[in-house]
Amino acid sequence: MNDMIDKAKRRPRRTMLYVSADIEKHMRKSADLPTDAIIFDLYESIAPEFKQRGRERLTKFLKETKFHGQEIILRVNQIGTSWLEDDLKLAATLPIDAVLLSGVKTAEDVKEAAYKLEVAGGGHLPLMSMIETPMAVLNALEIAGASERLVCIAVSNANLMTSMRLPPSPDRTGLFTSLSIVVLAARAHGISVVDGAHLDITDPHACEYACRQSRDFGFDGKAVIHPVQLAYTNDAFSPKPKDIEKKKQIIELMEEAIANGRSYAMLDSRLLQPSELDAARRCIEMHEAIEERNKAFDKENDTYVEAVSR
Repeated sequence: MNDMIDKAKRRPRRTMLYVSADIEKHMRKSADLPTDAIIFDLYESIAPEFKQRGRERLTKFLKETKFHGQEIILRVNQIGTSWLEDDLKLAATLPIDAVLLSGVKTAEDVKEAAYKLEVAGGGHLPLMSMIETPMAVLNALEIAGASERLVCIAVSNANLMTSMRLPPSPDRTGLFTSLSIVVLAARAHGISVVDGAHLDITDPHACEYACRQSRDFGFDGKAVIHPVQLAYTNDAFSPKPKDIEKKKQIIELMEEAIANGRSYAMLDSRLLQPSELDAARRCIEMHEAIEERNKAFDKENDTYVEAVSR
């Protein structure tokens, strides 16, 4: 595993902002936004006749722009389309952190795309995969383990609901089974998993509810389609001070117990299980990564104000 992939597996992905690679003003604005990741999209946000223009605009923008610690991701066109190979060739030349694959239905799709990217000179780049169809959900376990370069899987709620013929629903009841399957697949392979975007940007309360629902499903973060969603989405997936304090207590008590030859400890009259030590360490590690991310942003951009922790 190369250093770039190892680093990618440790990144916070509370927010992943979609930005069209063909709209220059949106790209310029994205560089100064407090999102953990920016997904520059060559696929759904660009009409077929403007694909090449989007590639050219993105290439120029990325080579001229200074970011603030965001993870830079290129979303390429669908598996099986005539645009994919040109996108992968471009990805190999760009200063990006990862490539997000679209239209993945099987593990073989990931393996084939990974091979084509490697042939193009992008074998160092981490991969991510969209989960957008019933077939992809049913194959999520194999997709998540298709390549050691795969570091994240991301749901597209809108595409999945359409392909499942589900009616619009604010609580997404029809997706519950699919979302759980995708989270389980990611956790089985130790990679990140990000929920799809909330599409109504006019209702902050509904978006905040969706964020906290995603968190309770076990997602690491959520896709974002507008900057107005960033503050409460970042907040929803950030460990709170009281949680950090409790995790530190768990680590201290469990490490003391282990040093004394015991496999368990007590906290507030509750028996701590050995698995809670690993969970507490992961939480602290993510908290430290988020703090490092925020400090890097604050250092270079004093307009950023972190959402107030609740």
